Amino acid sequence: MQSMSSALLDAARRTAAAFSRPTPANRPRRGMLLGGFALAIALAAPGQPAGAQDWTNDRWTGTWGAAPAGPPPAANLQTFTDQTLRLIVHTSIGGTRVRIRVSNEFGTRSTVDTNNRWPDWLARRLQTVRDPVLGINGRLGVVNRGISGNRLVSDSPNPLAGRSILARFDRDVLATAGARTMTLMIGINDIGNSPNTNPIPAAELIAGYRQVIARAHAKGIAVFGATLTPFAGAACYSPEKEVLRQAVSNWIRSRDEFDCVIDFDQATRAPANPARFLPAYDSGDHLHPSDLGYQAMGNAVPLTLVRSPGKAATRPDVQY
Repeated sequence: MQSMSSALLDAARRTAAAFSRPTPANRPRRGMLLGGFALAIALAAPGQPAGAQDWTNDRWTGTWGAAPAGPPPAANLQTFTDQTLRLIVHTSIGGTRVRIRVSNEFGTRSTVDTNNRWPDWLARRLQTVRDPVLGINGRLGVVNRGISGNRLVSDSPNPLAGRSILARFDRDVLATAGARTMTLMIGINDIGNSPNTNPIPAAELIAGYRQVIARAHAKGIAVFGATLTPFAGAACYSPEKEVLRQAVSNWIRSRDEFDCVIDFDQATRAPANPARFLPAYDSGDHLHPSDLGYQAMGNAVPLTLVRSPGKAATRPDVQY
C-alpha cells in the first residue's frame, strides 16, 4: 500500500507540473484530471485520523415532496376521531439533518395546537420587553390557562371543557407560581349555550365577573377584563344573544371594576357589521378566530398596560 501511495504521489506531481502552464484548450481538463488524482491519492493513502465535518459547505437537497391539491368535496372527506395517524414518507436520499415545509394553501381554518393562540402572540411580543424590576432577567412570562368551551358561572356538560372559572380559580390562578396579573376573557360560551330567546341574564354574568375580580384582588392579582368577540353566523347565535354580548362588553368597557380593559371585540369585528368577525379574522365557524384573528388579539394588548397594570399588581402571568 505504501509503495502504491508513493507511485501515485509521484504521478500527481508530474501531472501537476505538466499542467502548470495551461493553454485555453486544456484549461477545462486540468480541474477534472487533478480532481481525479486527488481522489485516488485519498483512497490509496494510509488511514488518517477522522476530523470534524466541515459544515460551511452544507447544501439543502430535496428528497421528497407532494403538491398541495384540493380540498375534495365535503362528502368525500375522511374524518378521524380518537385515532392516531402514522404517515410514512419514503425519502429518495438521506442526509445529516432534515427540514420540513408544510402548506395550508387550501385550508380554510383556528391551525389548532400550533402556538398561534392570542396568548402565544402576546408572549412573543413580551419577549422583546426588558425591565429589571419585572420577572427573571427583566422578562415577562405568560401562562395560558384557557380551556376551549369553558364557562364563567356553570360547568359544561362536556368534561373536556373543564369546570367553570369560579370552580377552578384557586387551582388554575392562585396556584400559578408568580402570578401577578390575569386576563379574563370568558362568557361567550355561557351566552352561546343558553336558550336563544331567553339567554342567561347579564346580571348573572356580571356577578361572576365581580366574584373573580374580588378573589383575585384579595391575593394581590390585577385583573384585565377582555370584551367578548363577535359570533354572528355561528350555530349558537341569536339576535337576543347578540344584545346580551354587547351589553356585557359595554359593561366591561365602562365600569371601573377591572384594573384594565382589552377590547378584543373592537380589534376583531368587521367595521361594516360589528356583530361579525372581520372576514380575515374568522376561522370559518364564525365563533373562533382564525390565526390572523388571534394575532390581532395578541397585538391588541397594550404593553404599557401590561408593564404598569394599575392598582393590584406588576407582572402578567395568567391568561384565561
